[in-house]
Amino acid sequence: MDEEDQLIQPQDQSCWATLPDVCLRRVFWWLGDRDRSRAALVCRKWNQMMYSADLWRYRTITFSGRPSRVHASEFESALWYVKKFGRYLEHLEIKFLNPYNAVLTKKFQVTMRGLLSCLGKSNNRLKSLSIQHLELDRLVWRNSIRSSFMKSLSFFLKKMGKHLNYLSLKGARLTTEQGCHILNALSYLRNESTVTELNIEDYFSHHLAVYSSPQFNKTMATFRNLVSLTLNYNCISDELLENLCDNNTGTLRTMNIKCHIHDPHGQVIWGMSWAKLARHATSLKVNFFFERVMKYERLARILLQEIPIRSISLRSCYFSDPDWSMRPTLTDLLPTFRHTLQKLTFEFNNNHESLDEELHLLILSCRKLFYFKIWAFLDVKFVERILKSREEGQCALRTLKVRIYTNRYETNEEDRTLREIYRKYRKLIDSELNYFVIAYPMM
Repeated sequence: MDEEDQLIQPQDQSCWATLPDVCLRRVFWWLGDRDRSRAALVCRKWNQMMYSADLWRYRTITFSGRPSRVHASEFESALWYVKKFGRYLEHLEIKFLNPYNAVLTKKFQVTMRGLLSCLGKSNNRLKSLSIQHLELDRLVWRNSIRSSFMKSLSFFLKKMGKHLNYLSLKGARLTTEQGCHILNALSYLRNESTVTELNIEDYFSHHLAVYSSPQFNKTMATFRNLVSLTLNYNCISDELLENLCDNNTGTLRTMNIKCHIHDPHGQVIWGMSWAKLARHATSLKVNFFFERVMKYERLARILLQEIPIRSISLRSCYFSDPDWSMRPTLTDLLPTFRHTLQKLTFEFNNNHESLDEELHLLILSCRKLFYFKIWAFLDVKFVERILKSREEGQCALRTLKVRIYTNRYETNEEDRTLREIYRKYRKLIDSELNYFVIAYPMM
């Protein structure tokens, strides 16, 4: 090799060959499985890098619920991944989207049996598990398939429950007995569960009065370190609040409670039960999400003044009831929480009544309110009034999202007014607000 070749060779060498391992791992982190497999064939160093634990700690596995050649390999790929890299997993999310028939649920059940079995044997670092929206009460889940899946999941949780910090089984839709059986697996051979974040929203089937079940309250008594709890209002009872007060007051920070029109929500909860929990769990914040539960009488029975409420979401979708009025809720009920409310979300059809003034006064009364989102029939000038109040320091909003319903197909006039409002308050909006406002024909 002559002197000229020796001078040229270092310049021709790729910069990838000298890239530090930490940078290389960061680049590979953004690649999909197919590209990672190809990169592993480049050289020995890259092949070894593919087995870095950092690349495989987080995983979302999605199974399509529709028969398709394109998605035919999803089940085999999931098993291959867990067998090859499952020992590195720390956060696993599994999605099974709207299964079409019993053939697919059977295939999912068999795949999950192998996947969970492999994880149970090779993994001792899994901290987070999410299996959402299975809807196990649907007819596509035959009894034998459902029972086999629950058996596999229960066995896995018995073995891995001591490692888990986060568990989400949102949308499983089980009977009270089935649901409690799976949750009890987390405390198998122990008197308590180590889970700190638990999401059991829509975990039980609709129409079940879970709050009256002694079995459910006994199961919840095994959770001693909860920081966050997400569930439906049909699970709330004085006994549950007493359990949380006795076992989780030193840790409990957040409760997310969903109340759906089809869930039983007529139980009576004593204000003193909420007051006791709030007094002992001093950092507790409660978030309520109402789906089509809009009448003042029902809301007033649920939203007791002793509850430390941080956010409220009221959604009626597009349902309209001329005998229903939102005004008492805005003027009499919600101002009760003006000292704690930080987020408000409204979505309702108020075509029969104007609520601009009541909404404005509510925003001004809630001095900690930083997030406000509303889809409703409003005057366009409502937005300008809110922005003016924000500019004058009368409210603390940082996020303002408004969809203004109209009864006309054309929204040109509203759009022009909104543009003028934006130009007038552009400096405030661009520098201090997360702002989105639109006019929407409600026809």
